[in-house]
Amino acid sequence: MTDQPSPATRVAFAPNWTARIGWLLLLLYIVYAGSQLGFSAERFSAGLEHGHRFLSRMFPPNFSRWELIASGVVESIQIAVIATFFGILLSLPVGLLAARNLSPAWISWPTRGFITLCRSFHPIIVAILFVKAIGFGALAGVMALIVASIGFISKLFAEAIEEISLKQVEAVRATGAGFLGTLIMGVQPQVLPRFIGFATYQLDSNLRNSTMVGIVGGGGIGAALFTAYQRFDFDIVLAILMVIVSLIMIAEIVSGWARRVFQ
Repeated sequence: MTDQPSPATRVAFAPNWTARIGWLLLLLYIVYAGSQLGFSAERFSAGLEHGHRFLSRMFPPNFSRWELIASGVVESIQIAVIATFFGILLSLPVGLLAARNLSPAWISWPTRGFITLCRSFHPIIVAILFVKAIGFGALAGVMALIVASIGFISKLFAEAIEEISLKQVEAVRATGAGFLGTLIMGVQPQVLPRFIGFATYQLDSNLRNSTMVGIVGGGGIGAALFTAYQRFDFDIVLAILMVIVSLIMIAEIVSGWARRVFQ
């Protein structure tokens, strides 16, 4: 019979020394990394002073150039809608080919490699490449957001297909339906609600990203924001930022409504 520890010597929550040592090493590394990156209390204090002067120059917001702001907002919406439409349209076949329960390995794995390639770079980096390739303007921003949409929607769509019940798919196949009929009757009803959620989220994401790609020459309200920064018109910068925040809030409300209606 083995000896059991007495109630007086038992520890309710034994210390996990491995976790404690790990947290200590992480803290030491953070301190070391901060020292290597030049973090200091003097720089932080100076940054607060510069930030105060910067914010004081932004108030009150200046909407005198409302025509430029309005045209930039309209262009950003157009970029986001076009990029989302074509991105989703291209993501449908890519996601189907990447689903490992519907496609053989020699098709699904290269397709997943292509999706990973689309997801490897931030939209700003892709926008810079397209700006260099096809020049400044909205077309570069649309192409960059299409690539970002393919990387995001295709991955989630493929994962949603892999989680479906194959019993419904086999039942449809047993009726003699072909591949297209199986997709429409066996796969589509199971993934449609999630796909609508993916699509509305991607539209919201592209609307936000359209403001960023404009900073590097991809058109939209981001171009007007960057121009205002270059001219030191910080009151106009604040006006543009307020418009962008309002636009994103409206897009969030619309996307939430779309999910409730179509799901």
